[in-house]
Amino acid sequence: MFTGIIETTGTIKQIIASGTNKTFWVESPVSNQFSIDQSVTHNGVCLTVEEIQNNTHRVTAIDETLQKTNLSSWKMNTTVNIERCMQMNGRIDGHIVQGHVDTIATCINTIAKDGSWEYEFEFDPQFGPLIIEKGSIALNGTSLTIFNVTKNGFTVAIIPYTYHHTCMQYLKKGDAVNIEFDMIGKYVNRFLQLK
Repeated sequence: MFTGIIETTGTIKQIIASGTNKTFWVESPVSNQFSIDQSVTHNGVCLTVEEIQNNTHRVTAIDETLQKTNLSSWKMNTTVNIERCMQMNGRIDGHIVQGHVDTIATCINTIAKDGSWEYEFEFDPQFGPLIIEKGSIALNGTSLTIFNVTKNGFTVAIIPYTYHHTCMQYLKKGDAVNIEFDMIGKYVNRFLQLK
């Protein structure tokens, strides 16, 4: 489980294709603090640490993950958000995030404000019932509040700290991002579907 509060960013240093899988070597300031079998989110995708070498670590994404996320578009030197799993001994600053990406959304507009940034996104309208005005969403693993909600879109506002400490600063129009909808909303939606 995660909170959506990004700890740091990492850089893709090597990509190895093997069958339908892709293995990534990621360099980050916290890689040497990981342990084998630890769950770490990379742009909101929960991946298992398989190997550690100095300031890099290795993770593998299977075909299912590559099909549902933006990991298949990662290239050498891509910057990704990194968050270690939450500790259950303190405050949860974001919201409960599983690291199980539901789908991708496409950035359709970026607006630089005076001291903040707004990003507009579109996604498959079948997921429309899972978002609400001022609700929470994990976008590339970052816990954000959404507004201007439509049937297949939403907007997020980014404060300077989040902009400078996550990969949001590299996001541009046309880019795909991983999104995980709020877990409580998903359970409520499923309950109503089964009634």
